[in-house]
Amino acid sequence: MKRSSRGVTLIEMLLVVAIVGLMAAVSFPAVTSGIDSLRLASASDSVVSFFNAGLNRAERRQQLIEIVVSKSERSLTMRSSERGFLRRIELPEGIAIVSILPEGREEKDGGRRFVLYPGGVVPRIGLELANRKGTRRIVRVDPITGVPQIERVEGK
Repeated sequence: MKRSSRGVTLIEMLLVVAIVGLMAAVSFPAVTSGIDSLRLASASDSVVSFFNAGLNRAERRQQLIEIVVSKSERSLTMRSSERGFLRRIELPEGIAIVSILPEGREEKDGGRRFVLYPGGVVPRIGLELANRKGTRRIVRVDPITGVPQIERVEGK
């Protein structure tokens, strides 16, 4: 009489676990790099939306808008002449504000203030953002059109 054996031996199981572990170890750096790139793209889009909201509020509601950029807190704050109006965004973990453009006087925390006047000229505002891998993006408001744009920084 023949006995048929069913199941998996311990050596087969260890071999499968080793192969899965090896595949996870090889793909981990690519996955984390992709996540860092997504965070940078998301942060850039958030800053564009934030600038758009400030520009629209100044123009459509005819309100004075102050935008405060804080490098140390990695945040942007918007205040209005309207009582109680305050908006704030914080950049995700791993995203830093490298520089505030144009270069100029920075406050103690490395931040800057910009004022948007109703019917006034759009100020030159730009933020250079970077992730942990060193990939950089510049979010800049075009002073002629008043439209925020994202630029890729190559070779840094």
